[in-house]
Amino acid sequence: MGTSQKPNSDAEHRHEERPEEAGNQEALRASELRYRRLFESSRDGILILDATTGVVVDVNPFLVNLLGYSREFFLTKKVWELGFLGDAIANEDMFRKLQAKGYIRYEDLPLETSDGLPIEVEFISNVYLANEQRVIQCNIREITERKQEKEQIRFQADIIENSPVITAYHDKNLNVVWINKAYQKATGLNLEEVRGKKCYQIWNLSKPCRGCPVITAIETGENASNELTPDNQDHWPESQGYWLCQAVPFRDKQGTVIGALEFAVDITERKKSEEAREKLQAQLNQAQKMESVGRLAGGVAHDFNNMLGIVLGYTELALERVGSDESLHADLEEIRKAAHRSADLTRQLLAFARKQTIAPKVLDLNAAVEDMLNMLRQLIGEDINLVWKPDRGLWPVNMDPAQIDQVMVNLCINARDAITGVGRIVVETRNTTVDEAYSAQQAGFTPGEYVMLTVSDDGCGMDAETLLSIFDPFFTTKEASSGTGLGLATVYGIVNQNNGFINVYSEPGQGTAFNIYLPRYAAKTEPLPKQVPLQTKELGHETILLVEDEPAILKMTTIMLERHGYTVLKASTPGEAMRMAREYTGRIDLLLTDVIMPEMNGRNLAKNLVSNRPSLKCLFMSGYPANIITKHGVLNEGEHFIQKPFSVNDLGMKLREALEG
Repeated sequence: MGTSQKPNSDAEHRHEERPEEAGNQEALRASELRYRRLFESSRDGILILDATTGVVVDVNPFLVNLLGYSREFFLTKKVWELGFLGDAIANEDMFRKLQAKGYIRYEDLPLETSDGLPIEVEFISNVYLANEQRVIQCNIREITERKQEKEQIRFQADIIENSPVITAYHDKNLNVVWINKAYQKATGLNLEEVRGKKCYQIWNLSKPCRGCPVITAIETGENASNELTPDNQDHWPESQGYWLCQAVPFRDKQGTVIGALEFAVDITERKKSEEAREKLQAQLNQAQKMESVGRLAGGVAHDFNNMLGIVLGYTELALERVGSDESLHADLEEIRKAAHRSADLTRQLLAFARKQTIAPKVLDLNAAVEDMLNMLRQLIGEDINLVWKPDRGLWPVNMDPAQIDQVMVNLCINARDAITGVGRIVVETRNTTVDEAYSAQQAGFTPGEYVMLTVSDDGCGMDAETLLSIFDPFFTTKEASSGTGLGLATVYGIVNQNNGFINVYSEPGQGTAFNIYLPRYAAKTEPLPKQVPLQTKELGHETILLVEDEPAILKMTTIMLERHGYTVLKASTPGEAMRMAREYTGRIDLLLTDVIMPEMNGRNLAKNLVSNRPSLKCLFMSGYPANIITKHGVLNEGEHFIQKPFSVNDLGMKLREALEG
């Protein structure tokens, strides 16, 4: 029984193993099938070698297509006999090293296809068991395109690194990660000094620029650009210049913005040229407008005068025939008064149009003004103090005395109307020279020698918009019943008719100063003496801190000072001046500052700086006369002062006076 059971037991045992073996074989076949599919469809070239002999036992279609050889070319050859592997496995000795090492990797292996085309591949070999047999699998991945991309990226990086355009890469928090050589040259800082800082901190700004293109590019994922100028950035000093900044978002492989590449170009010269062209165009437009209005006004006035002559003539004839006790007499008198007022208007129009009949004569401007002082005092009233400050030794001018009267009356009435209650009007004269540097900055100015007549007041002043229109006929800020708007237009016409020009300084609450330049007269028999230039001994060597909020005047005065031999530290705001004074380690000999400025007046700026630099001398400048500045409490009597506009020689003498006094 036991014997009979054994075969059954063996049979049973054999019956139990068969399903397991069948399952293993099925799994093995499935695994081999999967491998085969991967092998056949791989986008890498695969070469299978016998690990003992080095004979090629298999090759996948991708490698066959990549190199252009047939499958049969590979099979049964020893790997070093293939030839195309070159430096990887050139001979049997190298194969033995591969055999012993098992793993070899070439990141950049040059190969050739069957038709001689060079390609670059990455070569990786591994040893493993297949069907209990050691084989070597060689993976060959073409990297020609990838290498070309790397070379392209490297080439582009070299271009950016050496580009004259200031370039920086910022992370998404605005921190600087990388800068090119141009950026380093512009800032004087190397990469280690700027890495991790915000861009605006590097450029000594307190906050990001308004409309910062880097912020826009990071937030929107779009290219962005912006012009950064003192006009559109309230914390951007004039000394920083004008810049065009562009930013391109930088993304990771998933497309997420992780930073931005910024490009900055200095467009200061271009902007200055554009501003100069715009200024010249505006001057041309203004001149053409005034010329056109003048022609119209002159034509109308002449015709109107003819009709007024008829009205006045017939009115006076009628008055002779009507008794003074008749009611019609009073009516005719009103007609005559209205006609005379109309005649006054036409005379003003003719003066503006520069078409009034004049009889110029050589005269002393001081004497002409002095003859009018009593009449002017009656005209402006007792509440306003009229101060007369003539400059002795005044040059003669060639002008109709009646025009002097018209100019003085119109300017004094205008000044009177600007003053509420008690006030002061100052009339001054002096000789002055307008040089090339100053005339280049002023519309209609011509270099030469002039007699300057200044009428200034401590009234309400005018804003910039009003200043643009004050010489337009019929423009007025007064009530309809208080003026015709022809007073300043008349002054403009008279000055132009006499080849002079006008400069006006005014700010709300600070009063107004009209500076009228009349050409110096010299008969042919009396040649003008040549202006004596500053001698070498009068040239300076000191350091001047110059503070002026008008860019054109800042630039012009800097040139004047440097030509005198001075070292100039220039600032466009009081805040910038105080920072310069703190940071400058050398000696500053003199502060030359405008008096009226937006942030702080020149007087307070001087007090602030002198507290830290007791030896600092001060010279104040303004378009307002010194008496107006002193009245407003921003200048003490006796302090050194120079009135704008000034010539190079005037400035040089004032500087020596202030430095040596």
